[in-house]
Amino acid sequence: MLKDYPIERLIQPLLEWYPSHARVLPWREDASPYRVWVSEIMLQQTRVEAVKPYFERFLTALPDIASLAQCPQDRLLKLWEGLGYYNRARNMQAAARTVMEEYGGELPADYEALLKLKGIGNYTAGAIASIAYGIPVPAVDGNVLRILMRVSEDDSDIMKQSVKSEAERLLLPVIPKDNAAMLTQAMMELGATVCVPNGEPKCGECPWQKHCLAFAHQSFQSLPRKGKPKPRKIEEKTVLVIRDGEKVLLHRRPKKGLLAGMYEFPNLEGHLSREEVARYVEGLELLPLKIEPLEQAKHIFSHIEWQMTGYMVRVAQLDEADLHKEGYVFAESYVSEEKYAIPAAFSRYTKYMDIHLGIRKE
Repeated sequence: MLKDYPIERLIQPLLEWYPSHARVLPWREDASPYRVWVSEIMLQQTRVEAVKPYFERFLTALPDIASLAQCPQDRLLKLWEGLGYYNRARNMQAAARTVMEEYGGELPADYEALLKLKGIGNYTAGAIASIAYGIPVPAVDGNVLRILMRVSEDDSDIMKQSVKSEAERLLLPVIPKDNAAMLTQAMMELGATVCVPNGEPKCGECPWQKHCLAFAHQSFQSLPRKGKPKPRKIEEKTVLVIRDGEKVLLHRRPKKGLLAGMYEFPNLEGHLSREEVARYVEGLELLPLKIEPLEQAKHIFSHIEWQMTGYMVRVAQLDEADLHKEGYVFAESYVSEEKYAIPAAFSRYTKYMDIHLGIRKE
């Protein structure tokens, strides 16, 4: 069990290993508080390699907390497009505005003060405090929990907050006061590159091998243990790409709730027939000329799974004056790619309006 394991003996081997094994990452080259914050928020639920181009684009457009605080929300969401979990971006902006009002535009060098900012939990506060400010506090995420559970052969359920809190409590007294930043990053690196989440860990490359109970007993495949999550709610959707020769119809989602304030293709509950789609389009006071079925798609949110079917609906020439319902826009494709943030949930269908979501791969 972790609580009985001598964690202190792990610190020095890890600190000796890290300098020659650390990846070169843009947020490490300049570990300013703002850059650490942005990177850690982006890295939640997103792989490192996927984050790199988004991080560079975001920092180019919004190089400091003041620019983030002042950014129009549509622009902010467009910069975030492709990363998903858009509340992360909204919470960052809310926190940035608090920092401007209460801390003179600088993230506070105080763990407890960081925790009070919107969207910053224990892990992110610990990462900013330790990496950017050298404050000896723990930053325990999934990578860190995994390596700790394996090295101590602890089969506690890491989905429980109590397990994470215990790991934080046990790490706190062993963090070197003069090397907190390196230890935090070394633990992250070990979990990301050696004691990996998928596939066999690279035990031959691990500085903890001789101290690792999971390696000694070959029990690493069963660790860490995760309790079964609640089953996701299944929602069926019919997605409509309604367009004339040049423009496509987009709908803005409500300001609160899932994907709040983002633009989407009009979509309806259930898997509908051509006839039902035609009636819906006519209800928008548009004239459907041709309705063609599109492929099915699936998108998984944290607790919901959308199972989608789609239709391409060609209509007579679109004009703003033809539509009398609030929240809809007729957008030309090139304008959509630059202006309107469309969630990745609809990525299977954006090709039918000739746009690309997120960062283009050269």
